[in-house]
Amino acid sequence: MTVYFIGAGPGDPELLTLKAQRVIGECPVCLYAGSLVPPQVVACAPEDARVMDTAPMTLDDTHAEILAAHKAGQNVARVHSGDPSLYGAIAEQIRRLRADDIPYEIIPGVPAYAAMAASLGQELTIPEIAQSIVLTRVSMQSTSMPSGETLENFAKTGATLAIHLGVRNMREIERILTPYYGADCPVAVGYRVGWPDEMLLRGTLSDIRKKVRAEKITRTALILVGPALGSVRDFKDSALYDPEMPHVLRPVKGVDLVEPNNT
Repeated sequence: MTVYFIGAGPGDPELLTLKAQRVIGECPVCLYAGSLVPPQVVACAPEDARVMDTAPMTLDDTHAEILAAHKAGQNVARVHSGDPSLYGAIAEQIRRLRADDIPYEIIPGVPAYAAMAASLGQELTIPEIAQSIVLTRVSMQSTSMPSGETLENFAKTGATLAIHLGVRNMREIERILTPYYGADCPVAVGYRVGWPDEMLLRGTLSDIRKKVRAEKITRTALILVGPALGSVRDFKDSALYDPEMPHVLRPVKGVDLVEPNNT
């Protein structure tokens, strides 16, 4: 018996990986986070499967279901939104599985920031504009952040920020980030990315709060901040396809390139 932690992606059933879909379709027990994962994502579960929405359940409740499945020798599909490695709350579940000697496997999924970038129709790492993405969140009523992981510290890098759980704290985000990025820095807010009612808002640090408030968005949103989100057209092409930057797979005619010695 194995517990499969499955990344369901942002909400679109078609963004499930082939492996995720296959495993869900084979497991007689399916526990899914219904507040973030639509039922359509687990619709591929067997007709006679025990399918439960874990949104109203506690950690003890879900573990009790897993223990029962373990006793019966039944595999469990534990379905989380996005990719389970990021804010998936699987660490505490894994700790209990290890204590009870229950095997598990993790199947990755499409993270929300990647799905949002696709919906926005752009790359988040643009040469000489931004080459790093910081995935973070704000505390609010959730678990407190480590002392060094502050928006101020991340803002000093100038990287693209992907801020989770912060849509109710837009005023504070604006206050903290404006001195580093400027009031005109581009911002995008994605509401329920990948769901049928997906909404994308674009603005700047100075006006995005009003736009979010006008749409009455209070949860299930991701905030992207950084100059790469703007209409950047004047940037240098990357060296990846530069004819003046030959490499082993694209040598210059008449020049023999030697594989680098990594020893």
